[in-house]
Amino acid sequence: MATLTPHLVVRDPVRAAEWYARAFGAQERSRVPLPGGRVMTIELAFGDSTVAIADEFPEHGIVSPLTLGGTYGALQIATDDVEALWKQALEAGAEVFHPLQDTFWGERHGQVIDPFGHRWGLSQHLRDVPPQEIAAAAAKLFGA
Repeated sequence: MATLTPHLVVRDPVRAAEWYARAFGAQERSRVPLPGGRVMTIELAFGDSTVAIADEFPEHGIVSPLTLGGTYGALQIATDDVEALWKQALEAGAEVFHPLQDTFWGERHGQVIDPFGHRWGLSQHLRDVPPQEIAAAAAKLFGA
């Protein structure tokens, strides 16, 4: 296992695993089903990275963004063809959160929300940008 492996809570992890495969090309590595039909964890490979997904267990305080009414952050997928991945995600049912566009930090980047309430950034490196240039553009954008 990698040093850092995100664990996402979703409603219906079996359906979510299928969706992540269709939308992002994830491949299932393992699954731990539980009696009663819930799933403790499904381990998914996204390229060289792993994300684990699990069922909601509200009786233990384990709930998804759909229960909470939103998510706290985003997961980022870097790809060599962001246009194709973007199209694939939207065709699978993702909703646009931030449109795909060229950014001041040198990427083509956009964000989508999956049907399970999680936000995903999709990006492709376009050019190297010096840190000072990124900091200046960020300060201008965010009003500093």
